[in-house]
Amino acid sequence: MAMATLSFSSLSSSSRSTCLSSGRPKACGKSPRRHSFEDSVGLCPQSQSPVLFHNERSCLSSALTERVRMKGRSRRGLVTCWAHFTMMPIGVPRVRIRTPGEGGWQWVDLWNALYRERIIFLTEWIDEALGNQILSTMLYLDSIDYSQGLSLYINGEGGDITPCMSIFDTMESLRSPVATMCLGQAYNLSGFLLAAGEKGQRWAFPLSRIALYPIAGAARGRADDIQNEANELLRIRDYLFQKLAVKTGQPVEKIKEDLDIPKRFTSQQAIEYGIIDQIARPRRIKVDSSEKKNANKMTDLG
Repeated sequence: MAMATLSFSSLSSSSRSTCLSSGRPKACGKSPRRHSFEDSVGLCPQSQSPVLFHNERSCLSSALTERVRMKGRSRRGLVTCWAHFTMMPIGVPRVRIRTPGEGGWQWVDLWNALYRERIIFLTEWIDEALGNQILSTMLYLDSIDYSQGLSLYINGEGGDITPCMSIFDTMESLRSPVATMCLGQAYNLSGFLLAAGEKGQRWAFPLSRIALYPIAGAARGRADDIQNEANELLRIRDYLFQKLAVKTGQPVEKIKEDLDIPKRFTSQQAIEYGIIDQIARPRRIKVDSSEKKNANKMTDLG
């Protein structure tokens, strides 16, 4: 959808009038045409790129544009003059891509374009719906071409236990190697998924924040039901700790001791713990020789 903001400037009817007899707007009398900012820089709605809009009818027709510009009725002796038309993009951006084997171009939303590059973004709380979407995307991309790897970009605060465990099990069962990248933060079970990537292909940006939390849950009902839920939660905790020990190389006892409370890591500390393998740096950034020492002295941020 695209939201249009209209602001009309009004003058007295004696000083200016507007002629609507022709198809194109035409200023009558001696007053020259007032060019808006969009006219001067070529940003009129018909020239807007569809990348800015989420719906398929991304551009306004020229006829509608002219109607919007000339829209207005006389009120108390005032005649509406040129309308200032401003477009505000709302929703997921759309990009122009060409599918291999096809001659034409097409506009698709950004997430679908990334899927075609075998990139999956994980930026929200992982619930059942989002978990199923990620699972289906992984399975489909692996089925069409397992010779190429998948990339899981993480910038989230975790999620529910069941969908996160299903994502982990799917990553383990795919024939395609799954690389993981922390873009900003990987908290709770998102940090666990970050560590679950293919060894040697787990990355994080220099200022990324990573945290591993104790496994928590809630239960209601009779005492027997609560006891059963607690036992199941302990079983899941032990399973995740064992998997994390394999991925990080840390002893299970140390992981249990460390994760008795939330444990946070800088990017360098995550490398030392075995959660990631490398820090992704732009080429223009040089590695500071004292970075490792400074990282160890940094105060963990909540």
